Amino acid sequence: MQKIFNFFPLTVYKSSLSLSESEKNEMIEEVRLMEKKSKNLDYKSTTKAWTGDTQGFEYLHNNPKFKNLFIQINNCILEYLESLSVNYKKLDLYFQRSWATISKKTEHIDNHSHDQSHLSIAFYLKKQKDDAKIMFFDTSKHNEFIPQLFDSRSLAKENIFKKRDILNSSKVVFDTKEDDLLIFPSKTIHGTEQGKSNSERISISADIVFLAKDSSTLEHLVPPVENWKKFSN
Repeated sequence: MQKIFNFFPLTVYKSSLSLSESEKNEMIEEVRLMEKKSKNLDYKSTTKAWTGDTQGFEYLHNNPKFKNLFIQINNCILEYLESLSVNYKKLDLYFQRSWATISKKTEHIDNHSHDQSHLSIAFYLKKQKDDAKIMFFDTSKHNEFIPQLFDSRSLAKENIFKKRDILNSSKVVFDTKEDDLLIFPSKTIHGTEQGKSNSERISISADIVFLAKDSSTLEHLVPPVENWKKFSN
């Protein structure tokens, strides 16, 4: 009797947060104000979403108006670590950066990863059903036994695959709704759908880093920051 074994999953956490309408409206207005005060508009093109981290607003976790949101994100991060059986009691967790994104009309977010951090989140503060979805990309492609098998346009046109699913695809289009929170490894390539019409899609992104509380016998975790020495330059 045949059996199929699927190894090496990507674990993406999804939960719906509980925020009052007044809290959400206050955050939405704060994000819109940030957009008006953008400090680097030359960086934004007409087809790309507005991203606060490139416009001088990358520390939402220090903004009192977002306090309750980040308390809930904090708790969800710990749940994610529990799902991977990580003993986070031995770690110090830090919000490193956090910012808002605004997508209007056909604006999108290019495929990218957050290589300076360990975990990343996306929270959907304002989102309509037909707004662009997030996409996750598999750069390993363990099942791609012929080069370009999964991504070739000509092979897709000739229906080489009888059906497409997670076993023979290099990307997943993941649906979310307003109030949803996603958590995933920062190294994961992700972006949003192109060619979709957004009403005003507002999301909150954040990056989390992990440091060892005690690195005296460890090799591969970042040591406690209080033992670092800053260069004089």
